[in-house]
Amino acid sequence: MESGLVFAAQPNHLLSPSPNVTKLLFPAFFTDRKRLPSSSSLKNKLRFSSSHLHLASTTRCKAKSLSALGKEDGSVVLFRPKENALRMRMGAERMCMTAPTVEHFVEAVKLTVLANKRWVPPPGKGSLYIRPLLMGSGDVLGVAPSPEYTFLIYVSPVGNYFKEGLAPIHLIVENEFHRATPGGTGGVKTIGNYAAVLKPQSGAKAKGYSDVLYLDSIHKRYLEEVSSCNVFVVKDSVISTPAITGTILPGITRKSIIDVARSLGFQVGERLVSVEELLDADEVFCTGTAVVVSPVGSIAYLGKRVSYGDRKVGVVSQQLYTTLTRLQMGLLEDKMGWTVEL
Repeated sequence: MESGLVFAAQPNHLLSPSPNVTKLLFPAFFTDRKRLPSSSSLKNKLRFSSSHLHLASTTRCKAKSLSALGKEDGSVVLFRPKENALRMRMGAERMCMTAPTVEHFVEAVKLTVLANKRWVPPPGKGSLYIRPLLMGSGDVLGVAPSPEYTFLIYVSPVGNYFKEGLAPIHLIVENEFHRATPGGTGGVKTIGNYAAVLKPQSGAKAKGYSDVLYLDSIHKRYLEEVSSCNVFVVKDSVISTPAITGTILPGITRKSIIDVARSLGFQVGERLVSVEELLDADEVFCTGTAVVVSPVGSIAYLGKRVSYGDRKVGVVSQQLYTTLTRLQMGLLEDKMGWTVEL
């Protein structure tokens, strides 16, 4: 089945009133226009369409988010869209799904962002969160790959993922529930990853924690990731993060932070990181599309609570956050070739 593009967009007369995108949380609200490319035939061209699903549609979903940021000169910058396209293709292969080509993916993202340009927050006020979604839309009632897949993109202007912003968040280590197991789909951006974290995350937030940090399901000792982001620990200026072994998501922000840290002279290791190392760390932070870099102020584990840096933003976290966000906003020279200006 060839991957073709069918774009769906809301007509101009249905546009929402001018948005206020200067004071945002996460999530915020959705925008006027969407792009809905379908993996049917390349004969399909740009047209208005309504999105609907057959009642017997398969509902496996696969998404990888990215962001668009506004620059001082009024232009908009995308961050590593090709890398996101490759991530979608990798995940789609694992899920037996037909995926758009890298070129189709990037073009659809560009068109969606340009159609919603007025929703891009001013520099430093947030970003336009871009959610590409690939899902089975064919009429299959049994357990089987879908005969048809729909690739759509929707966007929302957002502020910080955690209400604390760049201020430190507070995590609890989960030792009963697990988000992934070896041989499963924990390393693929699929909806099942989030289904597993809802119950422990809800319990943690009810107790006042920002989120949950999960351990491996075999030894129940080694760090995996937080519900929606990767985790890093710092000890004596050496940065360590769990290796990609199939049970954690290979985040693009994670990958970018590793490259940025090494370019700044830090030693970065991708390996097994034990919970004992976590509790003995000088600094801990999380990374993700929405959070970028989120410093951790404290972690609770088996009734013990450890604080980091007087619960203030760590030096390493601040340096990496500043460097990466300045690069994303076009304030630093992009020697890596990561940004795409629209």
